[in-house]
Amino acid sequence: MIQIASYLHREELQDIIRRWMYDEAVPSDADRLARIVLFNDEYVSRYLAVFAEDLFTKVHGSGLATRRINRKGELKDLLVSNPPYRNERIDMLIRQYHDNPGRFYRETPFVGTVFLRGDAGQEFFVGSTRIKRIRRLAEKSARLITDRVFHSIKRQADALADERARQRGVSRIQLVTPPEEMVEEFLEAESRVIARLAAHQPLENMPVLKINDVAGLKIIVEDDGHEKLMDCLRSLPGCDVIEQERHEGRYNATNLIVSVRPPRERILDMEPPGEHLLQLMEYRGITGERVPAAFRDFVLDGEPDVCLEIILISYQENLESEIGRCIHEDRIIEQRRGKQYRGHLAKNIEYLMEYLFTFPSSGRLEVGELPIKLWNCYLPDYFDEVMKQLFHIRFQGTDLNRAPISGAVSFFPKEEKDPQKNG
Repeated sequence: MIQIASYLHREELQDIIRRWMYDEAVPSDADRLARIVLFNDEYVSRYLAVFAEDLFTKVHGSGLATRRINRKGELKDLLVSNPPYRNERIDMLIRQYHDNPGRFYRETPFVGTVFLRGDAGQEFFVGSTRIKRIRRLAEKSARLITDRVFHSIKRQADALADERARQRGVSRIQLVTPPEEMVEEFLEAESRVIARLAAHQPLENMPVLKINDVAGLKIIVEDDGHEKLMDCLRSLPGCDVIEQERHEGRYNATNLIVSVRPPRERILDMEPPGEHLLQLMEYRGITGERVPAAFRDFVLDGEPDVCLEIILISYQENLESEIGRCIHEDRIIEQRRGKQYRGHLAKNIEYLMEYLFTFPSSGRLEVGELPIKLWNCYLPDYFDEVMKQLFHIRFQGTDLNRAPISGAVSFFPKEEKDPQKNG
């Protein structure tokens, strides 16, 4: 099942995900899931900042400027504002961007920091950090699980085809199957997998599916600088490169997965948690002055190591990935369109993962009965309603007359709680 290697207490989260897939939530999940997701969000932002500062200082020395950004448009603007070198292709890309900036997904949310080098007014982009948003984390978790479920269904379908071939005295390769019979076989195999889930039976050959890239860095490195950067990484205490993958084609870059041991005391000595985290924890009975101690216990009780992703990419290839031939947002859309399996079960896994990872930010205090069961069938309208109720959102019409989910925290001013008073 899913293990998020960028998080602390990841085996406990892995267990919650597994149990929720089998509709086995327990009352303590509400508090524990909130701590795991919300405290990890705080921890990831801290250790990523510390690691990035140490690495960029090793590579470029002191004096780098940093800028927090919330939208991809801010990153793209900085990327094109002062190129470190120019050629015909770079000039064309920058001109196209300035001519029609709205084409380039400028409003995409982006949680990260940009690193700049040079004199004021002449600073150029040397790298950035980013934290995968909860929605993207839920989406990736669902995709990994769905891929494995799809393989399980295919194995079941192959087994059915093998049985038919044996009955006819031929091998499966020799078996001629009409398309409609292949569809029936797949649906039968799917129903068997769904039945196993409904019966709380484990799926066969379901490995641990790791997500290593919740936290990430992108570093501008030209070809002659790769070895120097790898030496800088090896010299950082507690840092080990565990995976290296070179991408070539439309997208050209080197992706590294590194295991790091964040300096816990240095991280815990940073400024106290922000107001949003304090508010969400206060809903759960942890008042503001107690949150730092609870966060400290959470960190010290967690695993000593975490994983993060580092992308090594040249300036021109980074430009291509933001405004050129392989725009990151276009690749995400292609990935979503290219799903092999789109049945009810796949959609339900998406719904459940989004609900699970969003739950901690809702302020809801009790899990209660899970609104998504993988073996049932739902329309998207139902899940829209589930998410509205999770955040206690009310609209004109029948939604006003529907009872809110038990245990939900209302975010409405007192005078707006009574629909009769608002006509």
